[in-house]
Amino acid sequence: MTETPPTLAPTTLAPTLAGLTRAFLAVGILSFGGPAAQIALMHRLAVEDRGWLDEGQFLRALNFCMLLPGPEAQQLATYIGWRLKGWRGGVIAGGLFVLPGALVMLALSVAYVLFATSPLIGGLFFGIKAAVLAIVLEALIRISRRVLKQRQAQAVAVAALLAVGLFALPFPLVVAGAALAGALLFAAAAEAPPAAARPAAAGLWPAAIAALLWLAPLGLIAATLGPGHVLFEIGAFFAKLAVVTFGGAYAILAYLAEQAVGRGWASPADMLTGLGLAETTPGPLILVTQFAGFLGAYRAPEPFAPLAAGLLGAAVTTWVTFAPSFLWIFAGAPWLETLQANRRLAAALQGITAAVVGVMAHLAAWFALHALFAAVETVRLGPVRLLVPDPASFDVRAAVLAAIAMALVFVARRGLVATVAIMAGLGVLASLI
Repeated sequence: MTETPPTLAPTTLAPTLAGLTRAFLAVGILSFGGPAAQIALMHRLAVEDRGWLDEGQFLRALNFCMLLPGPEAQQLATYIGWRLKGWRGGVIAGGLFVLPGALVMLALSVAYVLFATSPLIGGLFFGIKAAVLAIVLEALIRISRRVLKQRQAQAVAVAALLAVGLFALPFPLVVAGAALAGALLFAAAAEAPPAAARPAAAGLWPAAIAALLWLAPLGLIAATLGPGHVLFEIGAFFAKLAVVTFGGAYAILAYLAEQAVGRGWASPADMLTGLGLAETTPGPLILVTQFAGFLGAYRAPEPFAPLAAGLLGAAVTTWVTFAPSFLWIFAGAPWLETLQANRRLAAALQGITAAVVGVMAHLAAWFALHALFAAVETVRLGPVRLLVPDPASFDVRAAVLAAIAMALVFVARRGLVATVAIMAGLGVLASLI
């Protein structure tokens, strides 16, 4: 069965598949700095340098991707490839956006489990954890200034913070509640008349194949190892997470960290380290999920050797996390204009975005407590859950490094990569004292 790619403007010079491959391999290798930097890199490539899209097409695509669950930068890459070369272009562009960073993260995961007990390597990771606190706090302040301009948005953010932090409500439930609140509070009017939609038939069969391939590994694992095996548990958890990650990776990090710790896959220190590694490697920040999946399988490896199990855990996690992005683009991109014309849908997204700020505040508190105190106890008072640190377990070295990281970010205005590099060096120095 053949596919007709979307029609391009007459002035657009469509690349060959080989040219598209080279371009997005370069994007994947250079995609440091989080989604803002990654989107800017693709804008320069697709709009300014190559003329593949005009400004309006690029912005409409970006807005559409921000409506979807999952990493918006990867979805934007997939959309650009789809628009230029159909589903083959989408697979190439979206896949190459993720692959280099995934390979780097995999190598760092292996190094972490093999060499973290070395004083030098352990000190390096210790410094990275301190940098994470400053990075998360800076992101929280930046996003809250942009999002919480209305009292309704502030109320949604506070409600999300209480729901996650005090009542431990499941993250999917918080997302659903925030979407409903947004649709009720932020919609200025009833739904606008939908714009004319491009026929969706061209996207249905690639979307159907993407859906089958997305869940195929879970079926294979269940048939061979059983649904109780850690690889199935990892795959099922991250597949569920993939469909509720609205608002970027920071939105689900607290939920991910608590679930990974609660399931015995990782420690709080592991999750701090994983986030620091994901912040400073190319590719989406959500690659921190791969780190958690690797550790979960590595620490419960039967019937495999630990390293082999870790590699399988990383592969399953990466697949179920990123494969849905292809599904959303192939199925939804033909309806781009119609979806964006729906004001209720846009209002629901605004509610989710406000809730992300509250969830990020909980994330910052959770990471800070576990970075600065060696012992943190969960105390339950009826439906309320409190995290109570043991004052005797306060880590002075971690506090000093965190203060230095804060100064680098908020006073010296150092960039993300420079901050992590400096703190890694200071962590090594601290390990030698």
